[in-house]
Amino acid sequence: MQTDDFNPVIGVAEPLASDLVRIVAPNPSPMTFRGTNTYVLGRTNLAVIDPGPNSSTHLDAILSAVRHNQRITHIFVTHSHLDHSPLARPLAQATQAPVLAFGPSHAGRSAAMDTLAQSGLTGGGEGIDHDFQPDVLLQDGQFIRDTDWKITAHWTPGHLSNHMCFATETALFCGDHVMGWASSLVSPPDGDLGAFMNSCARLRALPERPYCPGHGAPIQAPYARLDWLMAHRRTREATLVDALSDAGQTLSALTRIVYHDIDPAMLPAAERNLLAHLIDLHARGLVRADPTLGQHARFSQN
Repeated sequence: MQTDDFNPVIGVAEPLASDLVRIVAPNPSPMTFRGTNTYVLGRTNLAVIDPGPNSSTHLDAILSAVRHNQRITHIFVTHSHLDHSPLARPLAQATQAPVLAFGPSHAGRSAAMDTLAQSGLTGGGEGIDHDFQPDVLLQDGQFIRDTDWKITAHWTPGHLSNHMCFATETALFCGDHVMGWASSLVSPPDGDLGAFMNSCARLRALPERPYCPGHGAPIQAPYARLDWLMAHRRTREATLVDALSDAGQTLSALTRIVYHDIDPAMLPAAERNLLAHLIDLHARGLVRADPTLGQHARFSQN
């Protein structure tokens, strides 16, 4: 996995190709690695992909990357976590470009996850941009064209229900669904492990091209990375099932068994990932949850 070999200069437009630059936002953290990657695609009419967190410094960096013969015509958002989408509206106001995405933050959420949310299960991890509202709602498989580029939007729920990946002929902008430095967080009810695995399989069926993730360096062998992500989840599931007892265990206890060797600071995120596994196993009839399914249940093998 990528670690110390990715050290971009924050706020500087770095060319990745003749028609593509990357600007890393000033928001490094254990959840965002060096910071959120904002991509600017095109030569004359530009598409910004993932404008990033609400940062005036980052807004200035994006606008400064636009040369005198260029203009931003589209703003694409892969998903509405607080490290990806809040700057979309200020950037739209500065450029008059529309914001395009699958929908607001809960768009695409399954009925099962809606039920869990209504029962009191709240999200965790990266934080939801509840104010996010795109100007243009994108459909799965929709084409968007401009003079310099053509993007195909692929709905890839899992990390978040409104997550999309954006494919060009030479790259795929994969948001937080696929990253080279870490596996993606799946935090119910906004994240959905079953949907995440299905989305991995859908991406695996597309033509292979380098992936430009929301955090970290480009992924040059995306099929191998997708295969690793799916195998990693299956291995984690098997370890979890082995840890379950007939008497039932809490989510917190299971997390400390399954993730016994991680940094304690990452335990809350690990707990959310494990809850996603337990919800998926419950949906498949492999796990019992007493008295009812949720983060406070006791879990045992069915």
